[in-house]
Amino acid sequence: MKFIIRSALSGVRTAVPVEVMAVSNNGGVSPIGTVTVRPLVNATDGASVAWPHAEIANVPYMRIQGGSNAVILDPQVGDIGIATVCDRDISGVKNVGGAANPGSTRKHDMSDMVYLMTIIGAAPTQYVQFNSSGISIVSPTAVNITAPTANVTTTGNVSVTAGGSATVQAASAVIKAASIKLQNAGSALLSLLNSAFATWAQNHVHSNGNGGANTGIPTTTPPSSSQTSVVQAE
Repeated sequence: MKFIIRSALSGVRTAVPVEVMAVSNNGGVSPIGTVTVRPLVNATDGASVAWPHAEIANVPYMRIQGGSNAVILDPQVGDIGIATVCDRDISGVKNVGGAANPGSTRKHDMSDMVYLMTIIGAAPTQYVQFNSSGISIVSPTAVNITAPTANVTTTGNVSVTAGGSATVQAASAVIKAASIKLQNAGSALLSLLNSAFATWAQNHVHSNGNGGANTGIPTTTPPSSSQTSVVQAE
């Protein structure tokens, strides 16, 4: 009796490790796609001869998605992951994208597989990391954020460090701060302002509203450098 039960249960598939051989999507903004996978645990016969499995195509894969909100992270060729095998034929559901009758009487067949996620992989080079230190977003190429409105709120400090140049484009900009320090650029700006102000101050005159002669140019020279309590050049 145990032999009969075990023989019957041997045909029941639950979860299977697989290798991704092909992917319909490439990380773009698109509906959830499919993968072609190869089961990694070979079949063996009574003489312990291994029989590798054939590839299984048109396998749906799982995405973290709710409505139109999603984390797009498509599988890639070479990924080794885990797939679950549905207990009934799901071909009708895949075709219509909703409730449907089973396409056949098959049960626990690897043709009705769904790829879940990667289980074996090297250290990533692009990732979102959550740990006790906080959240890190790392990319070797670029991080792009697109939205009608973007807000950053913090109760502490904010630091932006750029290894190259930094550009801010806006129709208008408002900066509210108790003080603004311009560092090295401040010295050049202060020198430019002082030069422009000195040129204007040393050459301006006032007219006499009663028809008399204009005043002469100032006889004192403005200081060569200065700062206010709001904007400082360092």
